[in-house]
Amino acid sequence: MTALHINPPVSFADRMRPRGVALPKVAAAVAALAVASAAAGFFLLRQPAVAAPNVQLSSTMRAEIGAMSTGAEQAVLVSGETAQLRNARIPFAAESLGGMRGFADIDSASPQYGTALKCLTQAIYYEAANETELGKRAVAQVVLNRLRHPEYPNSVCGVVYEGASAPVCQFSFTCDGSLLRRPMARQWAESRRVAAAALAGSVVPEVGSATHYHADYVLPRWAYSLGKLRQIGTHIFYRFPGRVGMPEVFADRWSGSEAIPSLDFGRLRSKLAVADEPVIEEAEPAYVPGLAVVPDVKDRHAPADVGGRIDPAAGWRLSIPDPVQLSANYRSALSQQGAAKADAGAAEPAAPAPTQGHAAP
Repeated sequence: MTALHINPPVSFADRMRPRGVALPKVAAAVAALAVASAAAGFFLLRQPAVAAPNVQLSSTMRAEIGAMSTGAEQAVLVSGETAQLRNARIPFAAESLGGMRGFADIDSASPQYGTALKCLTQAIYYEAANETELGKRAVAQVVLNRLRHPEYPNSVCGVVYEGASAPVCQFSFTCDGSLLRRPMARQWAESRRVAAAALAGSVVPEVGSATHYHADYVLPRWAYSLGKLRQIGTHIFYRFPGRVGMPEVFADRWSGSEAIPSLDFGRLRSKLAVADEPVIEEAEPAYVPGLAVVPDVKDRHAPADVGGRIDPAAGWRLSIPDPVQLSANYRSALSQQGAAKADAGAAEPAAPAPTQGHAAP
């Protein structure tokens, strides 16, 4: 009979020890890993934030930025229906819209917040008061996108009022006198609400990294220099082409200060007065209802007289007499006139014959 061999009990430490590996070696490996991890963590904590890629606008594009306005001072190729047709022919950019992070750098309790809110509300109201809420939000994002782009001022009011005292302003309402008009209450309240949401981090993915826009009833020259992204309402939105328009470039921080610049209100009043004057166009001939022929300067008749023209609206029709009938009527009239003369001669009394020795009276 074979004796039963019973192994001695194995401790928990022995059970957890990997086979073929001595416990001291495992402990040393664990210690080394811990040291390496700590060093790596320290190294990662010491690393600076990832910097924005060093990309710059071309010299040509940088020179054109100052003229890329939303106002009447920009170089417009065409306007009206022709502009809408030509805008529709410009293809959309192949680049992606770009996922932008929300902007919430200004604490709502900060003294600067109220000024920033006012500037952004003004931009939304005067640029998009009658646009949809999405259209208003898109305009707000353009302002905040510019704030974070290295080519623009790093404050809300700095972006909005850029060029307000220059020949060409970036947002037309800051230099054309529109600020002197009293805002409409409902649209102002809507614009303020949208501005507050934008300053709290609201993002509009529909326009992404857009930095420019214009109304579709004008075609500015710069529309062909940028990447067309999307149309919302009457506004067409654009981004910088290539890498300079990518989201990672928008890495500038808020300056920490907000201020509305001093404005020349006398200049604004003059511009507003010119804008509000009635347009004097070339005088056109007065319209006479029902008159198919336009009056001519060679007409010789009183102003109230249509000069012999036929008014079809009155049911008049041109009628030319039959020449044969007209000739018969003429001969009949002559015959009647001859008969009338003969009858008149027969009715007159005869003159008495003269007597001898006396001359006729």
